[in-house]
Amino acid sequence: MPTIARTPLLHGALVALGLAAASVAQAQSTQLTVTITNLAPANGLAFAPLRVGFGDGSFDAFNLGQVAGAPIVSVAEGGSGAAWFPAFAAADPGALTGTVGGLLLPGASAQAQFTVNTSSQGMFTFAAMVVPSNDFFIGNDDPMAYRLFNANGQLMMPSITVKAREIWDAGSEVFDPAAAAFVGNNDLRSDQNSVVAFNFAELSAFSGLATGAGYTFNSSLAADSDVYRIDFALAPVPEPSTYALLLAGLGLVAARRLRAQG
Repeated sequence: MPTIARTPLLHGALVALGLAAASVAQAQSTQLTVTITNLAPANGLAFAPLRVGFGDGSFDAFNLGQVAGAPIVSVAEGGSGAAWFPAFAAADPGALTGTVGGLLLPGASAQAQFTVNTSSQGMFTFAAMVVPSNDFFIGNDDPMAYRLFNANGQLMMPSITVKAREIWDAGSEVFDPAAAAFVGNNDLRSDQNSVVAFNFAELSAFSGLATGAGYTFNSSLAADSDVYRIDFALAPVPEPSTYALLLAGLGLVAARRLRAQG
């Protein structure tokens, strides 16, 4: 039986075959860019870092009319994901979580990239504190509200726009401008022990106060004012048919080399 020498070309073809096969197995993963934009008017609302999760819809962070739990309170009262991230992971161990941006001032944008499995991590959940406020936030009540991908891994939802009337009040902290984040001393906050509700109109009470960013706050919001947008864009992996052609071509090269050396 003849000994087959692995020439550099043959070795490279075999390695490429293995890499292509591995890529086929991961064809459901894609690089997703998430861009956030503060749409509030100048001198208006700012937002804490956006906490995001991509999962199967198991994590339900809060519910309208119910007492806010620790996960969403950590976001609403201080902009932190300290309780939100662990709760997400406990409810959905296969989820991918992360953060987009820092403090987002009026008119500003930020973005981050995530490698998402379009099959198992297709439901999108988000939360961010609204400032100035004591415990206002944006986020989705229904964990199944935002399905990003279809069965073929194609992006179905290019963006999410949040209106002023969709700003939540966690009901966990008493409304008090002197104790509100961004315009007061948030260490002075006190418990309210109420329930999650919509309450954007309360923001007008902060108008005229100096913010931590140096401008004088002016709410100037109507119920239908757009305040925040989340945009999605992806760079899909090559189609399975592309891999099939690559595998066939590499296989033909390897076979020819084997015959030539046989």
